[in-house]
Amino acid sequence: MKRQIIALLTTALLAVTVSGCGNSAAPSATPGATDATATAGGLTLQQVKDAGVLKIGTEGTYKPFSFHEGGTGPLTGFDVEIATAVAGKLGVEPKFEETQWDGIFAGLQAGRFDVIVNQVTINKEREAVYLFSAPYTVSNGVLVTKADNTDISSFADLKGKTTAQSLTSNWYQMAKDAGAKVEGVEGWAQAITLLKQGRVDATINDKLTYLDSQKTKNDPSIKIAAETTEQSKSAAAFRQGSEDLVKAFDKALDELRAEGKLAEISNKYFGTDVTK
Repeated sequence: MKRQIIALLTTALLAVTVSGCGNSAAPSATPGATDATATAGGLTLQQVKDAGVLKIGTEGTYKPFSFHEGGTGPLTGFDVEIATAVAGKLGVEPKFEETQWDGIFAGLQAGRFDVIVNQVTINKEREAVYLFSAPYTVSNGVLVTKADNTDISSFADLKGKTTAQSLTSNWYQMAKDAGAKVEGVEGWAQAITLLKQGRVDATINDKLTYLDSQKTKNDPSIKIAAETTEQSKSAAAFRQGSEDLVKAFDKALDELRAEGKLAEISNKYFGTDVTK
């Protein structure tokens, strides 16, 4: 499930609630600008070419973005395929370094890898410390209800209703800010179970989570009732001083987008193009 959410989404929801008109669960932890002290310098494209590999930091446990099929299969996923395609454009081999989320930024700063490709949301705090590629994933927050629900068509309609949310996620706060009563759950699967059982009225999550679920299960009993206007944008993260490498990464993304490769990868995992 999508694990990064920027504060703009919360701001957007507050505006909706005030006006009366109508983004696995989102994470409780969002590493910021003080994740690590830089211990490695920037990197140039030529250095990467000389090494013959692009070292990529990713989790390997974050389906559908970076995971092992069946738990033991080869590393695969949306982000893995994007990074592999970019490495191909750069003329080097991708080398994935699997790292837990809590230590992934420290690994970048220490030089364990050259770039993070793991759904890193762009925000001001991170931009103060890291360089970012152009976004390769764009997503909204979504309000999901049962398909036959006619009472909820905006976030403002959550007032007095019950939602299912992880109690440590920003989605929980968004639901509370809208005036909803929140039933605590461990994640998306449990939230949808309660929704379909009629024990809650709705759940808020990232649109990518919804799309991933519908791509695999195609459940006609649920629907998106509303979306946030603000979007979260995810990109590859680099150490400061790597401007030359970032420029080359962006050029590769542009070429892959023009060739339809980004859309092809996105449709494989989400059934739609989430790369623009």
